[in-house]
Amino acid sequence: MDQSARSRVARLLCVGFPGAEPDADLAGLVADGVRSVILFARNAGPKSQVAETIAAVKRLSPDPAGDPIMVCVDQEGGGTVRFTEGFEPPPPMRDVGAAGPDAAAVVGRGLAMDLLSVGIDLDLAPVMDVDSNPANPVIGPRSFGTEPGIVSACGAAMIDAMQSRGLAACAKHFPGHGDTDLDSHHDLPVLRHEMDRIREIELPPFAAAIRADVAAIMTTHVVFEAIDPGVPATMSRAAIEGLLRGELGYDGVVISDDLEMAAIAESTEVGEAAIRSVEAGVDLLLCCHRPERQRRVLDALADAVTEGRLTEARIDESIRRLDRLSSAYVKPPEPS
Repeated sequence: MDQSARSRVARLLCVGFPGAEPDADLAGLVADGVRSVILFARNAGPKSQVAETIAAVKRLSPDPAGDPIMVCVDQEGGGTVRFTEGFEPPPPMRDVGAAGPDAAAVVGRGLAMDLLSVGIDLDLAPVMDVDSNPANPVIGPRSFGTEPGIVSACGAAMIDAMQSRGLAACAKHFPGHGDTDLDSHHDLPVLRHEMDRIREIELPPFAAAIRADVAAIMTTHVVFEAIDPGVPATMSRAAIEGLLRGELGYDGVVISDDLEMAAIAESTEVGEAAIRSVEAGVDLLLCCHRPERQRRVLDALADAVTEGRLTEARIDESIRRLDRLSSAYVKPPEPS
């Protein structure tokens, strides 16, 4: 594959890095064409330092203004907060849901003000899972509540508040991680609900997010037997192209949850998982931690195009959606 074609598939990859300064591995991936970076608490410090980190990341692009790097973070509230020192982390979403949509809008405005001030383009929030299983080990207070109507109203209000101020939002985890009793960071959950139940409980919040014109939707590494038996939603064409894009009519960016999570990594080699996810309809692949895995994803995608397993037209679809998000929300770095 020639370098220009390789750089095109690299745009479908979002990577993390260690520390407060971009390292050589990240610089190499950006040189290969990667244009999306995710930050974690390991990258954070005082607010001024976070702003410097983000600006340094964005300056890695050979054309920071014309071909900008998108920087995202999981700043959800409650237990999932990456930035703290000098920031105003939101409360648990369960508390926000109890207070209602107006409170969710206030939280959304606060998130936009906080994150835009340091150069974040996309917040991987809100969680649109319905907290319907008290034994769920990973969602709980990250959800607005136990009722689809509450989650729908509060999530839509928060999305609108964030995006109307210029911060892209991401509804997650499609089609729903709220009724699992396993954590997909460590295991592969399987849900055996009938489609009627999924359409009644799991899907309404995502439909509300789509009506709110949410910039991105994140998939979940959960198997829905009624949708695609044995296949995690992240790698399921039935879930993404069939249900999300076909039935719900979504044409925004679809982001995978981290391909390094055990639900995927322990059963599928990361390069193969990346290919299957793109085949299913994912536009942006999270590979958050290990440089060797990030490079493996890039190599696998490039080989898949060369071999004809992934078509140029399929890559074009994702680049079109990513470019649309970038033009609406991604900003160049502040002058040094």
